[in-house]
Amino acid sequence: MRIGIIRERKNPPDRRVVLSPQACQKVLKAYPEAEIIVEPSPIRVFTDEEYRIAGIPVEDRMEECDILLGVKEVPIPALIPHKKYFFFSHTIKKQPYNRDLLQAILNKDIEMYDHEVITDERNSRLVAFGRYAGIVGAYNGFRAFGLKHELYDIPKAEALKDQKALIEVLRDISLPNVKILLTGKGRVGGGAMEMLTGMELRQVNVEEYLNETFDEPVFCQLEVLDYNKRKDGKHLGMSDFIDHPDEYESDFMRFARVSDLFIAGHFYAEEAPYLFTRTDAKRRDFRISVVADISCDIDGPVASTIRPSTIAEPIYGYDPKLETEIDFRKPGAIAVMAVDNLPAELPRDSSEGFGAAFVEHVIPSFFNDDARGILDRALMTKDGQLTERFAYLQGYVDGIE
Repeated sequence: MRIGIIRERKNPPDRRVVLSPQACQKVLKAYPEAEIIVEPSPIRVFTDEEYRIAGIPVEDRMEECDILLGVKEVPIPALIPHKKYFFFSHTIKKQPYNRDLLQAILNKDIEMYDHEVITDERNSRLVAFGRYAGIVGAYNGFRAFGLKHELYDIPKAEALKDQKALIEVLRDISLPNVKILLTGKGRVGGGAMEMLTGMELRQVNVEEYLNETFDEPVFCQLEVLDYNKRKDGKHLGMSDFIDHPDEYESDFMRFARVSDLFIAGHFYAEEAPYLFTRTDAKRRDFRISVVADISCDIDGPVASTIRPSTIAEPIYGYDPKLETEIDFRKPGAIAVMAVDNLPAELPRDSSEGFGAAFVEHVIPSFFNDDARGILDRALMTKDGQLTERFAYLQGYVDGIE
């Protein structure tokens, strides 16, 4: 079996890769029948020479490969017909901007495996960059806080080598006695938590956070039911929230009244209450001045996130009175960091972490007849048609929804 590591061609450029040189070596050692070829790239975080030193050929021979591995969407002209592709297609939520891509995948008889739907038997994702989004997002949040309040000016995350370097920078900043709020306990929230603990900030519980003052910066990590409550006042647990999100309303304002920096790393499900609305942000007791929205749901549960931001320009301002974008430095503006490709700022670390998961969970399926059904669950298209699992995308493909 011949595996190709394709060059990333989407703009803005993404330096990440599915398999690092060391990951490639691990695959070849475990599966002698495998062959890996790397397409030359001038931007990849691991250079062509690093692959060559590891004994991996770097050649323009992707058309000879059986499986092609990438990170971001492949531009339509670069798609090779009749191949098996792995990348983030950003089509499973019917994103309008990628309808043409999915149509082209079908027309070129490509077998498409989307990283986002590579799951185990319990439908839990197996490969993801979420942890690194949390790491970079938390760093960017503190950077935005320093710029907003003219406290300090630290480098962008992309200028630093790895997570260790990010933590070292953050440990040198001087914070006032602020309260920092973190939502999310999955991969994203966990990555953000690594940064907060790496800074040796004090963690407090919900009651302490809401009711006490401190002579040092503190943070609180919330559970879903800390900021959502049943409309009838009953306490029925997390399973009830999952089954009946429409029976709940936000209880986030009690945190917004006492928080300075909000790091949003939660997963938002449809029909769940918004955390805070545009009306909430207008309130005089709304205290949050900086939002690091790692989740980045536009015009969604975090009202100040009105658009994604970019690595080049990661911060914008939201005027809660006018509900429009303004300079984040202006008084009354909420500074918003909503970069939607945060792991790209830490390409080496995130590639190594993603690759380790891919080698552990996905590569074996190439050689054991997909014993766990991992490939079958992730297969979106075959023989020019959507598979049964993804048939719900047919109207999207046809342009009627």
